[in-house]
Amino acid sequence: MSISTSVLSDLLQALPHLRPQLYFKASLTALSHAMEDQVLAATLEQPLVIANFQRERFYRQEAHRYQRLAQISNQIYVLSAPETDFANSSEYYEKIAFEPDDSLSQEWHLVVIAQNYATCLVCRESVGSLAKHKQIREVASSLDMDAARRFEGIWTAERGVSLKAADFLLQKILTYRPELADKVEQAKQRLGIGTTGGQELSTLEQNNEYACDIDTNPFVQRLVTYLQASQYKLHKAYRSISAQARKERLVNSISTAIRRSLDPQEVLKVAAQELGQNMAASRCLIYRAQANDNKATIEHEFLNNGLVSVLGKKWPLANNPLFQSVVQEGEGICVTDVIHEPRVTGSRELWRLVEKFSIRSWLIEPVLFQGRLLGIVELHYCTEVPHEWQTGEVDMVKAIATHLGSALIQAEAYANLEDLNQQLEALDRTRSNLIAITGHELRTPLSTIQVCLESLSTEPDMPAELRQVMLNTALSDSERMRKLVQDFLTLSNLESGRVEWHPESLTLKECIDLSLSRVNTRVVQEELPEITTDVAKKLPLVKADGDWLVEVLAKLIDNACKFTPSGGQIKISAHLNKQHMVEVTVADTGRGIEPNRLEVVFDRFYQEEGALRRTAGGTGLGLAICRQIVIGWGGEIWAKSLGKDQGSEFHFTIPVFEGSQGQKRSKVNSN
Repeated sequence: MSISTSVLSDLLQALPHLRPQLYFKASLTALSHAMEDQVLAATLEQPLVIANFQRERFYRQEAHRYQRLAQISNQIYVLSAPETDFANSSEYYEKIAFEPDDSLSQEWHLVVIAQNYATCLVCRESVGSLAKHKQIREVASSLDMDAARRFEGIWTAERGVSLKAADFLLQKILTYRPELADKVEQAKQRLGIGTTGGQELSTLEQNNEYACDIDTNPFVQRLVTYLQASQYKLHKAYRSISAQARKERLVNSISTAIRRSLDPQEVLKVAAQELGQNMAASRCLIYRAQANDNKATIEHEFLNNGLVSVLGKKWPLANNPLFQSVVQEGEGICVTDVIHEPRVTGSRELWRLVEKFSIRSWLIEPVLFQGRLLGIVELHYCTEVPHEWQTGEVDMVKAIATHLGSALIQAEAYANLEDLNQQLEALDRTRSNLIAITGHELRTPLSTIQVCLESLSTEPDMPAELRQVMLNTALSDSERMRKLVQDFLTLSNLESGRVEWHPESLTLKECIDLSLSRVNTRVVQEELPEITTDVAKKLPLVKADGDWLVEVLAKLIDNACKFTPSGGQIKISAHLNKQHMVEVTVADTGRGIEPNRLEVVFDRFYQEEGALRRTAGGTGLGLAICRQIVIGWGGEIWAKSLGKDQGSEFHFTIPVFEGSQGQKRSKVNSN
């Protein structure tokens, strides 16, 4: 016979009444083993057994069985395409190594013939069976999906069919091993292979000359056992595929939430709901936590009906042995039954949680990114029967925790980027304001000084009175420039931390008087609003740097004078507040501040009317300097106003000196 000849095709052509059926690999394995066991269990005289395993790797799994069969008969023939060391030999039984491109490599055969018994299995593998199950194998690659291969063929106990199949296979055997001709001929003569027509065989069977009188129980039992095993494997495969599909749906759902939103709260909310539902948990908690946190707030929760919610509650971490173990090991913890977990029963705090929230089984999985703890995922099962954790379940939670770690880092990076953008915008505004302030505050006085000096230089006959006016104008504008530069340097030193503080015990009333003296000296040519003071009696000494305290008071008073008309009022008051700090208030009846600008007035270069169109002078640095000074001694500063033309109040606090009230005060520089 040619190597391209198919045994199944030849058999169907020779016996047209045969109708092939579809078989799966699992079914063929069960049938083959049952047929082999029947030979081993029954008393058969020198049965002929011919088996084709397609490939050597399939044969290797069954070699030990054929060594046992060889003890019963010397008419055992095994065919296979060699892959490593399979070769023609006669050890134990006859091995026939056929060419890999022989049609035998696509077929599965097992023929058993004895004087009182005959059965055969002749099948050909479907060409597309492996390709059609590729996707299933990829999803469940860890399982034995070889059983999903499909074959088309004949399985029968009809003696005539078995004899014809044996005849075709023996011809194939002689093609590769012609030296076996005598041995093959003996079997053919003894069993009537190739010499009796189909009609004569039917007659012989009707006369019971070849009636089967052996016990078929071993065959049936083995067949049932293998079919059950195959069914179990199939069920296991379906379960694995279903679990994998569920995991993929869950991961895709959370990945979609991550893609749709960079808000970590939204991502964690979706994850808690999806994970809790997919895991059929009683409760699923997701919360942010770091390794050294004492407590965490439960931010997201999936909860089954009838259970106590922990949403918004504080969750103990510092005295939580399970959490501490997760931090130390960097791995999650599965507790099947909290009643038998020493870390739970030995912790009063954890046992209180178990009783209050009916926890029976507990899973804690860390949300990590590059070894850094970002949060925790917890699953609670509150059933009477403990939950047995499956490997697939734990793996699913780990996969979700990994996704959450990436999502939180992504959201954190985005938030940092937004902060950087805001800082860049602030720097850009500062740069623009600096240019505007510099252009307005420096160029204007410089121009005035230049005009005055040029006039004095080119007009030697200028009257003395006019000459004095020119000199006073130049001096005034140069002082204005000096103050601007000084404010720049002061704020820069304060913000960079280059200022050395010299706290001392001070009387606030003395500091207020010195600041008023400074203001009066600066604005002698202007008519000031009415300024009054109201300092509480027996006010304790304050602890601050005297020069800087006077500077804050002077700038706040100067600011109030700038925005209050001459007919207005300014009141400076001080009292001891509830926080046991001295609170100072500088209130005016001037222009007022819009409520939405009460915070930004302390920003650098802030001017209510804008940098280039203001009626009041100044650099917009005074209040920013005040804030830095007050923060420097540990106080607070804030503004209040009912709105435009409703006046303003500036409050700041000073620490109280804790020493003796009668202690001698340090002198304050009054320059």
